[in-house]
Amino acid sequence: MATRAEYVGVRKAEAPALTLFALSIMAGAFIALGAVFATTIWAGTATDWPYGVSRLLGGLVFCLGLILVVVGGAELFTGNNLIVMAWASGKVSTRALLRNWGIVYVGNFIGSFGTAVLVFLGWQYTAGGGAVGEMALKIAVGKVNLGFVQALALGVLCNLLVCLAVWLTFSARSVVDKISAIIFPIAAFVAAGFEHSVANMYFVPFGLIIKAFDPGFVATAAEHGIELSKLTWSAFLVRNLIPVTIGNIIGGALLVAAVYWSIFLRRKEK
Repeated sequence: MATRAEYVGVRKAEAPALTLFALSIMAGAFIALGAVFATTIWAGTATDWPYGVSRLLGGLVFCLGLILVVVGGAELFTGNNLIVMAWASGKVSTRALLRNWGIVYVGNFIGSFGTAVLVFLGWQYTAGGGAVGEMALKIAVGKVNLGFVQALALGVLCNLLVCLAVWLTFSARSVVDKISAIIFPIAAFVAAGFEHSVANMYFVPFGLIIKAFDPGFVATAAEHGIELSKLTWSAFLVRNLIPVTIGNIIGGALLVAAVYWSIFLRRKEK
């Protein structure tokens, strides 16, 4: 598994920029589709089902995102934190590592944001008598109200599980194996409320788009007690995306990639 992770890391780091960019846009869209699925499920279960059951259902359907990334083939920033294994072995340069992360991060944002625009234009958020849209707004508001340290810690925990899910797929021999490896770690991070930077590139912008372009829906949401004054682009960047991204890197690159490299590959370097 460690050798496979190292090999994959080298291939990712050496991939042409245009290929990386296209695949990263796809990954952002895939994760956003999982987020759409989860939001829709929570809209119908959040008030009528026990909290844990509702979160579990949302987590299970959110797995769609990483399943599409891993099985379909795409470049996801959080999963690519595992390239650190190849970097630690000296098979990938620091420049190549940062090149991959930079291209993929931007592509993920474009894919996630583009999906948010499409979902808005499709009025999917009005489903369930507006319940889906109100849930989307609640999710976005909750994320921009996190403290910096809280968001960072939740980001660490999230990508610890995401990279473990990807790590487990290196042992898979079939599509079914890969899907089975993905489900529990991803369902766990979503159910527990951990923070994923790429998912948040959909969740929060989607709420911001609704707030900006559907004042009638926003007015109705306000009547239902949803306060949107703190839902701003600056709050998204400063209070969520930046600390969550830093946390994701710590959780994936250090707590998974560096640890497994030191256990399984370090001796080979001596």
